[in-house]
Amino acid sequence: MPMRMNEQKKIAVVLLSGGLDSMVSAARAQEAGFTIAALTIDYNQRHRVEIEAARTIAAHLGALRHIVLPLDLSQFGGSALTDAIDVPKSGVGEGVPVTYVPARNLIFLSLTLGWAEALGARDIFIGVNALDYSGYPDCRPEFIEGFARLADLATKAGDAGEPFTIHAPLQYLGKAQIAEEAARLGLDPGMSWSCYDPAPDGRACGLCDSCRLRKAGFADAGLVDPTVYVV
Repeated sequence: MPMRMNEQKKIAVVLLSGGLDSMVSAARAQEAGFTIAALTIDYNQRHRVEIEAARTIAAHLGALRHIVLPLDLSQFGGSALTDAIDVPKSGVGEGVPVTYVPARNLIFLSLTLGWAEALGARDIFIGVNALDYSGYPDCRPEFIEGFARLADLATKAGDAGEPFTIHAPLQYLGKAQIAEEAARLGLDPGMSWSCYDPAPDGRACGLCDSCRLRKAGFADAGLVDPTVYVV
């Protein structure tokens, strides 16, 4: 049954990929006093194990509802995460890598916005950050600010003077700080998944950009990452 917000509940819709950043973002929403409704997009990504990670995280955090929404972006292709393109393993380089999924966060936030408006919620959380990341344009502060303006123009709620707030609580944190936040919030980082190209035996590859950033973040923070890596 569709769920709607009532006066007793302060709901935020959280975009929950299953990664470390989205897990910490969701927990920060709870810490801020929100009851969370979690949205995970199953876009037929190469690293589908993150969907199960999202389910684990949503259950652990006691999400009021968790929707896993199918949206097959492999039909579009154009990314190493959705097409027959090798995931780079040589290190984080300059420019936007081929793991960029065209307009992914714009598409995902639009879906999150639609559910938020249906719920009567006016707060959305997303775990993007603009420091230790792979250079994706849809992780920049300018994108978040622009989407917030668009949300108010595109919705009945916004037109009626009920603005949406797009929370990006990790926007200016590096991976080490995000790992520290997970520890401070009492989260088990082993619930989350970061690797773009998991090995057939279920281990993280250890060489893709996402694995490299995660490993460096935990090392810099002096914390143990329970992820099992191939290398």
